[in-house]
Amino acid sequence: MAITIPIAVMVVLIIMQTILPYIVKRTVVFGVSIPDSYVKDKKLQSYKKLYSLLVFFLSVIGLVFYLIWAINSNLAEDTQALTGIGITFAIILLSMSLYFYFHAKTLQRKKEQKWMVDVKPVKITDLNVRLQDEMLPWYVFLLPVIITLGLVVYTALQYPNLPEQIPMHWGPDGQPDSFSNKTPLSAILMLLILFVMQMMFLGIVEATKRSGIKINATNPTASKVRQLTLRKYSSWLMFIISFLITGLFSYLQLTTIHPGFVHDSFKMLIPIIFLAIVLIGTITFAVKVGNADKNNEFPSVVGVSDIDEDEEYWKGGLFYFNKNDPSIFVEKRFGVGWTINFAHPMGYLIIFGPILLILVITFFV
Repeated sequence: MAITIPIAVMVVLIIMQTILPYIVKRTVVFGVSIPDSYVKDKKLQSYKKLYSLLVFFLSVIGLVFYLIWAINSNLAEDTQALTGIGITFAIILLSMSLYFYFHAKTLQRKKEQKWMVDVKPVKITDLNVRLQDEMLPWYVFLLPVIITLGLVVYTALQYPNLPEQIPMHWGPDGQPDSFSNKTPLSAILMLLILFVMQMMFLGIVEATKRSGIKINATNPTASKVRQLTLRKYSSWLMFIISFLITGLFSYLQLTTIHPGFVHDSFKMLIPIIFLAIVLIGTITFAVKVGNADKNNEFPSVVGVSDIDEDEEYWKGGLFYFNKNDPSIFVEKRFGVGWTINFAHPMGYLIIFGPILLILVITFFV
């Protein structure tokens, strides 16, 4: 059972990495902006196909070897799970290595073919597009927070009945395997961590909502549809994940207060169900957003292109540095979702501030 979660994560990761070149913005190939008239260049199409084939077959080989090894080994479940995590990171490293290779090839072809010479760089702004924005309002994310605060109060009322050893970590079998002495802080530690994570989700969504909606010059309609779809469904995905994490942490807290709250035979199923919903939701989100701008009915504008930001603002097609852009988060160039504007200090605070706070909280337990 310990290998179930790593295998599930690997399968979803392989699927996502394989289809990645085909669900990014249609005018971006391996992190390089491409004029609309060259999007279907045969060489670029071959790069996408080769990337997907290499990622798929090499990753599947690694997955099969891991599965055979795990089934036939007599090692502890923790060791099998850690090995699975290692192979997962190896798949990510493989896909990133191939990405940088094809990023360089794509950038080289763009320069050699002089695709930007005959087009006019244009920046499009639509002041009415925000009226169509359907992102969830910030106060919706307070619902999980209310549940957490309610659990804090309930834990305080039940404090005399808590065991002298408070679970701090749970193993692959769903059973606690690390404990801390009972104190007021250790009793609500999980809930404090949960609260910080909820605030991080709220901060990310609110910062994303305030970020600019960038419209593609060559196909304004398609880019508006994609941006609005990305914003809407990313807010929903963040809310669902926040709610699921709240449910998982609430379950762990209640099993601490009431050890017989869930039968032992179901304890392993809880995290698997949680993970399954998150992975399915992530795939659905990626496919939904990835196909948003692929409608052939969207009209294209000939002779223009977006302002080329490949080398000035996008480092390696992955890292965005633009101090003149007030947006904290911008759409990824390779992948589906958002990335930080690394020139904006607030982005670091929203992402790394909660992580640092969680480390400080756990240090005092």
